[in-house]
Amino acid sequence: MKFVKFFLLSFFVLSFFSFKQDSKSFKPGEVWPDDNGVHINAHGGGVLFFEGKYYWFGEHKVEGRRGNQARVGVHCYSSEDLYNWKDEGIALNVSDDPDSPITVGCVIERPKVIFNKNTEKFVLWFHLELKGQGYSAAQTGVAVADTPAGPYTFLKALNPNAGKWPAGYSDELKKKAFPNNLEGWTDEWLKAVKEGMFVHRDFEKGQMARDMTLYIDEDGTAYHIHASEENLTLHIAELTEDYTDFTGKYIRVLPTGHNEAPSIFRRNGKYYMITSGCTGWDPNAARLLVSDSVMGEWEYVENPCIGEDKDLTFHSQSTFILPVQGKKDAFIFMADRWRPQNAIDGRYIWLPVQFKKDGTPFLEWKDEWDLSFFD
Repeated sequence: MKFVKFFLLSFFVLSFFSFKQDSKSFKPGEVWPDDNGVHINAHGGGVLFFEGKYYWFGEHKVEGRRGNQARVGVHCYSSEDLYNWKDEGIALNVSDDPDSPITVGCVIERPKVIFNKNTEKFVLWFHLELKGQGYSAAQTGVAVADTPAGPYTFLKALNPNAGKWPAGYSDELKKKAFPNNLEGWTDEWLKAVKEGMFVHRDFEKGQMARDMTLYIDEDGTAYHIHASEENLTLHIAELTEDYTDFTGKYIRVLPTGHNEAPSIFRRNGKYYMITSGCTGWDPNAARLLVSDSVMGEWEYVENPCIGEDKDLTFHSQSTFILPVQGKKDAFIFMADRWRPQNAIDGRYIWLPVQFKKDGTPFLEWKDEWDLSFFD
C-alpha cells in the first residue's frame, strides 16, 4: 500500500513538473499551460509588447455556456519568449455593483491594450454588452492602468461617435430619409444599408461597436476598429491623443460586407486586415483586406488561408496579428477555436503569417512550429 501511495505521489509530481517544463514551440489547437500548469485563459485576446516583455490580455472564461459571460474579467499573462507564459492575474475585474456597466454577468470580449507614450498610461478597450440585454447594446468600454498588467480602472462605456457622420459622407446622404419597413436582405434593403441606413438610425446615441481591435500607426495615432451597423460594416475610428475617447473621425469599410473579428498589421507600406464572416461561434473562411492607409479605401483580396480546412480558417476565428520583436516582417496570426458549450476549453491557433512573391499575406496550417521559422 505504501508502495502504491509512493508511486501515485511520484506520478503526480513528475506529471506536474513535466507539464510545467519550458516550451520551445507552438502547437496550435493543443492545451497551452501557463507557469502554474493551467491552460491559458485569455480568449479573444491581444498582445502588448513593453520593455522586453509581451503581455497577453484576453477574456477569462469559466466552465459551461455561462462562461461566455464575464464572471471574472480580463486576464493577463506575460512572457519573454512567446512560448512560456506567467499568470499575472486579472487585469480588469468585473464589478459587484449591479448598476455598473461591467457588472458580473455582462459580456466582455476581445480586450486589447495599447500604451500611450505621452500620458504613460496603459489603455484597455473591449467590446461590452450590458447584462441581460443580449447583444443589443453593442458598446465599447475603456479602462486605464499605470502598469501593463494592471490593475485597470474602468472609465466608461459608450457607443462611438455619437452625433458624427463618417468621413466622406455626402450632404445628400446626410439628408436622406430611409423607410423603416424594408424587408431584410432584399436588394432595396442592401442598398439602404450601403447608403448608411444604420448610421442614421444610431446617429444620436452613437454607432454600434462589437468585435474590435486597436492599432497605433507610425505617427502615434491610435485607431479603434470594430464591427458596426449590425455587423454589416466595419468602422475604423480615430482615438483622442490620450487614447481614451473618440475624436469623431471615422470611416466605413465595405458596407454590407458582413465582416467581424478584425486584426490588422502593416508591411511594406501596405495595411492588411484579416477578418472573418459572421456565423456565430461556428468558423468560416477568413477574409484578407488591403489599403494604402488606415483611413483609406479598403479592398477585399481573397481568403488568406491555403490547404486543408482553409474555408474554416482551420476551425478558428481571427483576433490579433502579433509583430515579433527583433525580427523583420515577422507576424503571428492569433485566432481562437471557440468551445461555446464549455467556454474555458477554447483553444488558441497561432500561425506564422507568410508572404507570396507579390507580397500578399497567406496562412498555412502547422502542427508545430517555432520562431526560427522567421530566420
